[in-house]
Amino acid sequence: MPDFQLVSFETSGGPRAGAVVEGRVFDLALLTGAATDASIRGLLADWQRGHDRITTALTRGAASPGMALGDAKLLAPVLYPSAIYCAGSNYQDHADEMAARANRAPDPDPHTLGLKPWHFIKATTAVTHPGATVTLPRAAKNVDWEAELAAVIGRAAKEVPASRALDYVAGYLCANDLSARDLGTREALAATNPFRNDWTAHKSFDGSCPLGPWIVPADQVGDPQKLGIKLWVNDAVKQDSNTAKMIFTLAEQIEQLSSRITLQPGDIVLTGTPAGVGAGRGEFLKAGDEVRISIEKIGTLINTFA
Repeated sequence: MPDFQLVSFETSGGPRAGAVVEGRVFDLALLTGAATDASIRGLLADWQRGHDRITTALTRGAASPGMALGDAKLLAPVLYPSAIYCAGSNYQDHADEMAARANRAPDPDPHTLGLKPWHFIKATTAVTHPGATVTLPRAAKNVDWEAELAAVIGRAAKEVPASRALDYVAGYLCANDLSARDLGTREALAATNPFRNDWTAHKSFDGSCPLGPWIVPADQVGDPQKLGIKLWVNDAVKQDSNTAKMIFTLAEQIEQLSSRITLQPGDIVLTGTPAGVGAGRGEFLKAGDEVRISIEKIGTLINTFA
């Protein structure tokens, strides 16, 4: 059976879920015969059975010719996630560059301090599509890029130990956790004021979460901590790292999140970004820029800015 990727694509009747196989897109519900597979959210609601339906259908052979991948208008694979959890400061080299930006000493490995992963929430309406043009917010001048490996939850997870956490992952995709650096603090308030940070303006402006181009099922990816991750702005390499350099693994992140919140099918976990963000360089996105993110075994996500 050939490998497949999961997409959402535009049709005259609205978004549909699809399976990409050898460069062709097949309508998923027509492929499997299950009406619930018309959307990726519907598929993920019962992922294990859905995965089995897809593999059975592909083993049998697709009944329709599908369409060429280049002819399909791809949308963000999950329309729309039930929640988006974003890991903060989860590569040591990125933590170090942000400490340098703030003129403070680098932080030690949080494991040595007995700390756990921490996450913030990004608005699900911030999701935008592969190939889409993102309009930079008028209020911000310092919009930054952040290449991230994203994981899609495939079944409800509560109090899940790290040893079993990856069993709850349906698949992986590329994400860009765009950040409006200059909207993240309310400068009129003292640095010690607990209400000084503004995570909504910083992280959840319209279009601030490009996702795609598809979901690669977890069983086709293997170990998520052994993937090269790279980002270019206008063909200049800005980030070039490996998920092995995460401070907290994806499994540790799921363990911590599920100890507080029941993760649901369709939730997405953004796992952090490596060094090379614009803030560390004093460079930020401008109209006309193109950002390209590539993650080993997963694919390439491209967006332009206006």
